[in-house]
Amino acid sequence: MPTPLLRAPEAELRRDRTSVKWVAFPADVLPLWVAEMDVDPCPAVVEAVSSAVRRGDTGYGWGPRYAAAVARYADDAWGWEVDTEAAMIVPDVMIGAAELLRLLTEEGGPVIVSPPVYDSFFGFVEAIGRRRVDAPLTAEGRLDPDRLREAFREATARGERAAYLLCNPQNPTGTVHSPAELATLAALAEEHGVRVVADEIHAPVVYAGGPRFTPYLTVAGAERGFSVFSPSKGWNLAGLKSALVMVGPGAREDLRRLHEVHTHGSSHVGAIAHVAAMDAGRAWLARLLGELDANRALLGRLLAEHLPAVRWRAPDATYLAWLDCRDLGLGDDPAAVFRSRARVALGSGPAYGRSAGRGFARLNFATCPAVLEDAVRRMAAAT
Repeated sequence: MPTPLLRAPEAELRRDRTSVKWVAFPADVLPLWVAEMDVDPCPAVVEAVSSAVRRGDTGYGWGPRYAAAVARYADDAWGWEVDTEAAMIVPDVMIGAAELLRLLTEEGGPVIVSPPVYDSFFGFVEAIGRRRVDAPLTAEGRLDPDRLREAFREATARGERAAYLLCNPQNPTGTVHSPAELATLAALAEEHGVRVVADEIHAPVVYAGGPRFTPYLTVAGAERGFSVFSPSKGWNLAGLKSALVMVGPGAREDLRRLHEVHTHGSSHVGAIAHVAAMDAGRAWLARLLGELDANRALLGRLLAEHLPAVRWRAPDATYLAWLDCRDLGLGDDPAAVFRSRARVALGSGPAYGRSAGRGFARLNFATCPAVLEDAVRRMAAAT
């Protein structure tokens, strides 16, 4: 039986890792907050990066090779035929999304989001000088057509150009949007003249036996949409940055307006790592998904035994659990309480939407089972 990929004990991780996950909090705090996995690296990536550094291949990058690798992976994984002539390499997913939002909206213009949603959505909308319009998800974590229609109407009422920032699959809920939900979104966006930018970074982390991932650009009506993708979440490569912007056939002219300078920030070594992951690291990813699935089940058992008042839905995608802690009576931000009393760092629910995240916390279960069990036991002892 192969050695587990999610195997390292906390002491080893704390000794070997210097990323923000392990240094942001004191040494007695278990870090289950940021979307970074405690996983042994993919051998194909290690070899590709090591080889590039050994031979001095550390210069500036070239996008077409990266786009071709994404196209191969998308075709094999989802049957999506990516048009590599309608794609551009960018530094990472959120930088790419932010530059598209600049392109599609005016200074001070509206960008619609659906909280609870990835907290950086809020920061980037603010950083580029746009105003946020909310179209919250349903209580079940699904896209809400009525709220989308209302938000699109509000955003375009004064004739302003507007964009919708989609999280597909969804973070923090782990929802995999269905083809019908995405087609409804596309129809509403077209009806109101709203352009859709899809962050699809979590697409490789979708579990077998559940709903399949549907790329936004593959649904009817999404021809004027945009997708930004990177394998960095699936292969734990956040420190090796690169991503690809892809567009529907009705958005090619918009892509031509995106300045070539945006390609310069993509790391050449990062792109080498990503290409190796997508081309030669698929068996590694399949093993990892099996272990994450086991951790997902373990978390469910641990919560049922030790924190039965916490409500959650096992995610169909991502390695993130969106925990409804409102019945614990820990206030608006239970993550702050767990960090203080239990010495366990979780993602703060209100950071994913002040109203939608009140009383919630996000837990990253991409760690070894012993760490996960220790964390839940600590949390239970603190309530």
